[in-house]
Amino acid sequence: MSAKVFLFTLALAGPLVAAGSLPAQPAGRSAKDSLSFGALHAAKPEEAKKQALGWLKSTGKSDATTVRAFDSIWSEDGRAVVDRLADSFALGDDRAAKLLAEARDPSKPAPLRLPAVLTDAKLPTFFRANLALAYAKVLSNRRIYEEALAVLKSAKPEQVADPATYLFHRAVAEHALALKQDANRSINRMLEDAVDVPERYKMVSVLMAFDMQSWREKDLGWIARKMDNIERRLELSRGGPQTQRIQKDVVARLDELIKQLENQAKGDANGGACPDGGQPGGSPGSNPSSPQKDSFGGKDSGPGNVDPKSLEKVAKDWGKLPDKQRAEALQQLTRDMPPKYREVIESYFRKLAASESSKQ
Repeated sequence: MSAKVFLFTLALAGPLVAAGSLPAQPAGRSAKDSLSFGALHAAKPEEAKKQALGWLKSTGKSDATTVRAFDSIWSEDGRAVVDRLADSFALGDDRAAKLLAEARDPSKPAPLRLPAVLTDAKLPTFFRANLALAYAKVLSNRRIYEEALAVLKSAKPEQVADPATYLFHRAVAEHALALKQDANRSINRMLEDAVDVPERYKMVSVLMAFDMQSWREKDLGWIARKMDNIERRLELSRGGPQTQRIQKDVVARLDELIKQLENQAKGDANGGACPDGGQPGGSPGSNPSSPQKDSFGGKDSGPGNVDPKSLEKVAKDWGKLPDKQRAEALQQLTRDMPPKYREVIESYFRKLAASESSKQ
């Protein structure tokens, strides 16, 4: 997903408000899936606080000053449970404090390996898993996707206080690294299994899924994604062998496309006749008898391939569309999509309609 499209997803997700819970996933998941499945509930703040306090006392850090600092952390309304747990861990473990401080400092280099504190089996799972989530969340926000994904893989969504945040940031990292199947798996599980998922997570995840539907191996979009990844890695001072390998892949594919264009130009210069005796302008039967009909999917969009610009246009014009056109737009946008994806899109547009009505 380009930076422009990603910014659009954030803008589109911004007006959304918290949604209700989602149903649990039915039985029948493949045993080959790397994640186990079932309803995932986020911990209530009071429950997480109780566990965090028990962990803090187990470290021997139960002096009055530390307890006051702990209470101050948990008295702040509106902060995510994951962030409160991270600050609580920093109070009781110097390694956690250093790890989080370095991750939050943009002047510090991106880490190159999984921190030992996250893999120490002697430490409580509650501490390791939730510290991993907090750490990965910071890395993801800094676009350090390789290590964010590796850190998340060291824990499971069932082990953390906020499974939706775990699955969302895992999907973001997998999407950014072009791991299409993995990203779709994480998105599907978040939408189907996680309970009380923030609406912004749902919408951005669905838009990532829309984006991945249009991915084709080694087309111009593939080149653009590779170049975005190269730029990101260079910004992180990662110009080593892996980045150089990606650069070589891009150059090789660009060379192939240039040769294809040159061959097409030679064919045009030959009066449209192909050297091999084929049909002018392409293979036999390649010219359609009629142009593609316009649709909400955009130019050259087949079923299930949604152009983000078309989605943006529908969002802007939603309040002006008659009911019939709204229904047609929804059907076109969500064609061949899983039911849960359609529910998220429809919910978003219903909120748009309500918002427009209240302004009139």
